[in-house]
Amino acid sequence: MILKIAIILALWVLLALLVRALLRNPWGTVPHGIFWLLGGPYRRFVHHLRVIGRADLLHHPPPGPLIIMANHTAGVDPILIQSVCTRPIRWIMAEDMREPALAWIWDLFGVIFVDRRTRRAQGLREAIRHLRSGGVVGIFPEGGLERPPRRLRPFEPGVGVLVQRTGAPVLPVVIRGTPHVSPAWASLWRPSRSVLEVGDLIEIPPDKAGDAREVTRLLESRFRSLTGWDEDTSREAAIDPARAASAA
Repeated sequence: MILKIAIILALWVLLALLVRALLRNPWGTVPHGIFWLLGGPYRRFVHHLRVIGRADLLHHPPPGPLIIMANHTAGVDPILIQSVCTRPIRWIMAEDMREPALAWIWDLFGVIFVDRRTRRAQGLREAIRHLRSGGVVGIFPEGGLERPPRRLRPFEPGVGVLVQRTGAPVLPVVIRGTPHVSPAWASLWRPSRSVLEVGDLIEIPPDKAGDAREVTRLLESRFRSLTGWDEDTSREAAIDPARAASAA
């Protein structure tokens, strides 16, 4: 009887320690903790991820509203960035990229979907609300995957609207070396030697943040300087910044 009690107590202690370990993550919940715990081995052994440049700004982001702006190379991009960022990121994703089988992941991580075809501003409004509440939003301003790799697409104006409406600083992250596969989500299980290069924090002065398109051009110029890549002049339908601003 004493042995059974001792075993039960030991199991309870082990369970408590496990739950405590799982709660030590940016979201503070057990389900997120499982992903956070698995994220380390995943980025090291599947993608051999290296973080260079201002890695400190990604490992320990500043408090308050923050926009993480990255080029878009593969479906694994947001996972790699979140796996090393100690603040929860709500990513903006195109509605047509929403894979139904992954719906529970979208809900768990609060992904914000935008419809590139109808240009409705509902998703952008949600991103603005999250930033105004002091949260972090991740965005791929090219509006689509880089094809071919290392050739930036023109930025869509949505990132400029976010800065204009919230005044949030922008952290640029350049992604290199992810798997170039189709469909994009196949990059989740395809090994790679990926790199995240983190640039300096970009803060747009209020006197230069009046025009969302001008802010977008400024951010694109700063990002292009960080990469040194050529431009791909193709462009998909953009979110109308005037519409989005009036709806916010």
